[in-house]
Amino acid sequence: MDKRSIFLAIALSGLLVGCGDKGQAPSEPPPPEVTVGKAISRDLVEWDEYVGRLAAIDDVELRARVSGYLEKTHFKDGQMVKAGDLLFTIDPRPYQALVDRAKASVSEAEAALSLANSNLKRAETLLKSNAVSEEEVDIRRGNQLAATAELEAAKADLVSANLNLEFTEVKAPVDGRIDRDLVTPGNLVSGGSDGATLLTTIVSIDPIHCYFEADESDYLKYTRLDREGKRPSSRDTANPVELGLADEEGFPHKGEMDFVENAIDRDTSTIQGRAIFENTDKTLTPGLFARVRLRGELLEGAVQIPDTAIGRDQSENFVWVIDKENVANRRGIQTGSLIDGLRVITEGLESGERVVTNGLQRIRPGITVSPVEEAIIPVGVEQAEAEAPESSTEKAEQ
Repeated sequence: MDKRSIFLAIALSGLLVGCGDKGQAPSEPPPPEVTVGKAISRDLVEWDEYVGRLAAIDDVELRARVSGYLEKTHFKDGQMVKAGDLLFTIDPRPYQALVDRAKASVSEAEAALSLANSNLKRAETLLKSNAVSEEEVDIRRGNQLAATAELEAAKADLVSANLNLEFTEVKAPVDGRIDRDLVTPGNLVSGGSDGATLLTTIVSIDPIHCYFEADESDYLKYTRLDREGKRPSSRDTANPVELGLADEEGFPHKGEMDFVENAIDRDTSTIQGRAIFENTDKTLTPGLFARVRLRGELLEGAVQIPDTAIGRDQSENFVWVIDKENVANRRGIQTGSLIDGLRVITEGLESGERVVTNGLQRIRPGITVSPVEEAIIPVGVEQAEAEAPESSTEKAEQ
């Protein structure tokens, strides 16, 4: 067979193959495999999260109350101190001299008063026999009153002198952590109320405050809950607050509300709240930022799903609901807080409905899917507990 015959045979075989395939339809792709889970329902406590800053309950600037040369420092920079601990000594000798002088003035005034009393008594006796005039008695009575006043003044000067002597020993007014000494021994310090020398500062550590701010919508929500009897106002009740630092997991520090401002700030449209926390291990330090969450509303029968099940576009949040025939249907939803790793759905989804939790990008409306069932379990909750039908109100209250 020559080359021309071989070429014709190959061409005819290709034509026959093409004609044989002409009437067959292309095969359909299999349904996409997606992970689905049933929306769960639980009784939950909603916690609202904020960013707060820690602040000392007592923040004291320690200033000299009398002037003089700083004689000695009695603490180590940064140590914890107790109220009444001696911190600084100002040269007491000039003030001791003033105390001694004031004591002498008191003794002098007491002697003068004693003499005035004797003179008055003598004059009153002589008046009975008309040996002195009434004018003389009045003069001696006035001298006695003046001597009494001078004695009181001398005693007051002694009290003032003793106070100034006491002020030469500068003591801690509160418990807390002290800063470094801002003035070293040998320097002249100024006392009094105006321009008094700052010696150091002390901040209390345990307990400690945390300040945070809530916006108008949160304030209105709390007001509504209080009015409806669902949650008391933090102005009247020490509502629970939890706190976590930047390097901590969750909110390990437990505290309570102890103050809410009396007005909304006009510039920021926020209202400031304050919580108080025990700090026995001294972990919480004034000035640190912290994550704070405040107990909010009790949500009865709240529906929850993972965030991975929620699709988002410019118009709404949505989920893919899988019906009994495994057909995907898009449904718009309203979302709430994230609690125990699951998102609360406030509208658009019922407990027990199956939603796609993984593989959303492979779904189109009306498509049939191949579901792989996977239980939806809150973070920190065992599977058996999550599937239990009993109400978790008691757990939420804890």
